[in-house]
Amino acid sequence: MSTLPKVSIITVCFNAADTISKTIDSVLAQDYPNIEYLIIDGKSTDNTLEVVAKYEGKIDKIVSEKDKNTFDAMNKGLQHATGDFVWYMHADDQIFAPDTLSMAMKDYAGEDFIYGKTRMVSETGQERSLEERKAHPSDQTLSYRTLLDGMVIGHQAMLVRRTIAPLYDLQYPLVGDLDWVINILKKTTKVRDAGIYMCRFVEGGISTQRRKASLQQRFEILVKHFGYWATLKQHAWIVLKAIKRGSTR
Repeated sequence: MSTLPKVSIITVCFNAADTISKTIDSVLAQDYPNIEYLIIDGKSTDNTLEVVAKYEGKIDKIVSEKDKNTFDAMNKGLQHATGDFVWYMHADDQIFAPDTLSMAMKDYAGEDFIYGKTRMVSETGQERSLEERKAHPSDQTLSYRTLLDGMVIGHQAMLVRRTIAPLYDLQYPLVGDLDWVINILKKTTKVRDAGIYMCRFVEGGISTQRRKASLQQRFEILVKHFGYWATLKQHAWIVLKAIKRGSTR
């Protein structure tokens, strides 16, 4: 492909004045030449927008209005995006390196879904790989059924063709990204593992804090896509592992 696809990078935030600069800086540092950058703010009450204003002229669109939850804000970002691909990078998370997007796109050949690996950052700043916890899927075997094991790919480590990306279902406010990715992989015709780290993801989100409700929603999503008995069998094993590590994803 001779023309580099346009990538819409979307950052959703709320009261993120202390952390959003590192996210913005990681986006603006990219050497990839065809980026659209959008920030969707949930009507922050701290000085988040003052921080964002320092980057005026470098951000393509800033929206600040109340939203129902994180996934509602992400839907707004998707609706405003005009790129060939969308990439979510939330406030407090970072693109892994300045050449990450260029490296992910260098072998672009018309894929619908391009993904990589995730570095997870604890509250104390310690890093570990998501792949230490969950086996990284090969692009030869990846399908929507792979997600029966949960989010085996970090949400911030996937580039999705915008035209096949559905809106997030707001009835799953804690783990709606799982339902979203399953729906996307049902539509994809070509996927590619970029084979690189794509992001640093800060642990301790709302789904971790509300573990029981997250597991319940996760079960509902998997039953919807895979049926009750297949989900029950797999869920029992995943719950045991989740309890041990303190995460439901």
